[in-house]
Amino acid sequence: MTDRVSDAPDPSRVDLLQRLTRPAPWDLVVIGGGATGLAVALDAAARGLDVALVEAGDFARGTSSRATKLLHGGVRYLAQGNIGLVREALRERTLALRNAPHLASPLPFVLPLYGARGRWIDRWFYRTGLTAYDWLSGSASLGATTALSASETAIRVPGLRRDGLGGALCYWDGQFDDARLAVAVARTALRLGAAAVNHCPVEELIHDGDRVAGVVARDEETGRRFALRSRCVVNATGVWVDTIRGMDRGSGPGLVTLSQGVHLVVGPEFLGASHAVLVPKTADGRVLFAVPWLGRTLLGTTDTPCPRPEPEPQALRQEVDLILGESARYLTRPPTRADVTSVWVGLRPLVQPGAGDRVPTRSLSREHLVRVDPSGLVTVTGGKWTTSRAMAESVLAACSTHGLIPDRPAGATVSLRLVGSPTTAGHPLSAAPGAHLYGTEGARVAALAGHGTELAPGLTEAMVRFAARQEQARTVEDVLARRSRLLFLDARLAAAIAPRVGSLLAEELGPGFEPDASVRAFEALAQRYATVP
Repeated sequence: MTDRVSDAPDPSRVDLLQRLTRPAPWDLVVIGGGATGLAVALDAAARGLDVALVEAGDFARGTSSRATKLLHGGVRYLAQGNIGLVREALRERTLALRNAPHLASPLPFVLPLYGARGRWIDRWFYRTGLTAYDWLSGSASLGATTALSASETAIRVPGLRRDGLGGALCYWDGQFDDARLAVAVARTALRLGAAAVNHCPVEELIHDGDRVAGVVARDEETGRRFALRSRCVVNATGVWVDTIRGMDRGSGPGLVTLSQGVHLVVGPEFLGASHAVLVPKTADGRVLFAVPWLGRTLLGTTDTPCPRPEPEPQALRQEVDLILGESARYLTRPPTRADVTSVWVGLRPLVQPGAGDRVPTRSLSREHLVRVDPSGLVTVTGGKWTTSRAMAESVLAACSTHGLIPDRPAGATVSLRLVGSPTTAGHPLSAAPGAHLYGTEGARVAALAGHGTELAPGLTEAMVRFAARQEQARTVEDVLARRSRLLFLDARLAAAIAPRVGSLLAEELGPGFEPDASVRAFEALAQRYATVP
């Protein structure tokens, strides 16, 4: 077993689609190219299994690109008494930081304490909880929790309101670039022999009698359909898992309840620091984060019940009001709607409570569920980015237990460094985007035409070319939303450079690519991200 994949060029889309035509059955077909599905495909490929993955949109197109960008054990899960989840997440946090140090880094958090209570009662309460968090981290600890005076807090985070500030607690967690990490997982799986194809939705399940025996998928670019027969099919489609289960016969009641989390992005001056801020209890009972990320400040998040999945969920006015209102209570310069450069929403697939239960979504477990239906269809849902690797192990364990795949030892991804992973830590993810996000592949990017031509801060023409050649980018959105994160940082700027990105993709992808249509679609999407309700 190796801890590093080869540096061979990634397969082309033509090569990948050709592999989907094989008549022999796969060991495993995964539906869904988000964090969980990609982790399952990677683990299966690392164990030597024959695996294909098909994704309806782009890798991490939905929830998996819209996280709060934190690799964390979950301080509030500890408050809920879910010690097992916290311990697992802390262990997985360490593995992610080690296996992809160019895309994940430690991040210090400040928990401010205000008023007279902040001087002793709250300090004692939160210090006790964070000490327990440190203790659960064990050898995975990133640093001990420390108490800060009011003056020390103001130095660490100049943007915090000083009136009534009684001090703060400082603890450590992790931060990452979710979409780029997903692409790195996909590319690592490809180099281990998996066939992972984006923009290839599943249209139906193949049945042999009462058993699921594969899927029929369609390449969105050519309209070509592929019948992928398989010993095992894993449904890892996040908020869409019940839609896929609906293609099965007698799949039973739905498994997920949905909630949405809104994030607002403002300039770095609102924090003025490389430290994040955690507000432990907002008006709706959630925590609020103010996080420095890729040179901007990320504010969020909400937890609002959502009746149905949507490809592009929209923020509600009251959600924006909540985030801005809570931010105004703690920041010296209260952000307004005019300060927001991008607003985006992620949907959470939360495991459905029992019949008749009425549980607020913020109280539902973030643990995952693996369900094997009588047809043999395996569904995984719930969980979070931090634990996706461990979730994949539990999925393959269930597949093996039910005799759906060959039994192979677990642990293949514990030490597996992802594509681009350097041997030493990279830049902190709180810093502005740049070549460091490519890790050891930076030299390959720099060798391409347009290396010195910057389209936007941290994005060059060469990076667009690399996205098309090596990172499976097929549209302007793929490039500006997930290979670069510009849509999530500054939607108006992303729209402004979309025509040039479209021209570069036309050069790279050839005559089958329609740049005008791709640019128009992206400009419409960027307008939604730039519009603050």
